Amino acid sequence: MSPTSLCIPKILVSAAALTLAGAAHSVESGAPITPFGIFEFGAGMLPPPSDVATVGIRGAAYSASELRDTQGKVSPVGIKLKVHSASLAIIKTTDIPLLGGSYGFAAVVPYLDMSNQLRIPTPAGPLPLKGSNGAVGDVTLTPLIVKWTPSPGLFVNGRVELQLPTGSYKADRIINTGSNHWTASPALAFTYINAEGFEVSSNIQLNVHGKNKDTNYRSGIEYQHEFGLGQHVGPWTLGVGGYLYQQLTDDKQNGAKFQDGNRSRVMALGPAISFFELGSDWPLIWTHAYKEFGARNRSQGTQFAVRAAWTF
Repeated sequence: MSPTSLCIPKILVSAAALTLAGAAHSVESGAPITPFGIFEFGAGMLPPPSDVATVGIRGAAYSASELRDTQGKVSPVGIKLKVHSASLAIIKTTDIPLLGGSYGFAAVVPYLDMSNQLRIPTPAGPLPLKGSNGAVGDVTLTPLIVKWTPSPGLFVNGRVELQLPTGSYKADRIINTGSNHWTASPALAFTYINAEGFEVSSNIQLNVHGKNKDTNYRSGIEYQHEFGLGQHVGPWTLGVGGYLYQQLTDDKQNGAKFQDGNRSRVMALGPAISFFELGSDWPLIWTHAYKEFGARNRSQGTQFAVRAAWTF
């Protein structure tokens, strides 16, 4: 990531659809370009074909009060970061055959309300800086989704997501809802539910970023892995979820490696719950609360999220 933006969204699709937010300290401006904590239970599932589409909504809150450096130690730079988000996702699945499965497509529009307060140590004493930005973030289009059901209880989907630089952005702003560059993310997700109702779900993707033309900064390629482990009990699924994130290549500015490469990583874990009752008027509902740990070159905080989806 680079030195002048601060959080941006990407895509969701899981048994229905939806997405949003994170926050950090690496890549450009030290914030994740794509959102974390989108997938847990049902990551490999997609809604059935319908006359209209599946509509998802998601709300999330992320906060962090510390930055971690390259060694994982607390940075002397003080931080008070808050990111609140709301997203609208639309996913359309079809009966059109493709690659042995069926074709679908999706779009996600996020809104972000972000603020950051920094205290930078200087020989003359701490230098306070603060900023905020509330606006539509980067829109994500998923022109290609293929879903498969290889065997009973196993659901798989592959996707190609494109995050467009539609969000609010100014190079001299401390925090931005837009990244000012495109991102392409190939992804593969699966869900396996055994005969006893135990579920294992996972979503794995790579994020490949374009260059921010205003800063000549290109964030490195990111590996993003989200998961959920849970037991189905009636309409409920109870368990844990989380994510693993690792930046695989160096950040670059003006074509050269930025500092020591500014590679970031973080992990998160916490309780997750979902609800789905077939035949009822209730939507699919998911919620989780994650605590981050093991951060490098980014913020380390907590996330709470709720999402729901309806098929029309």
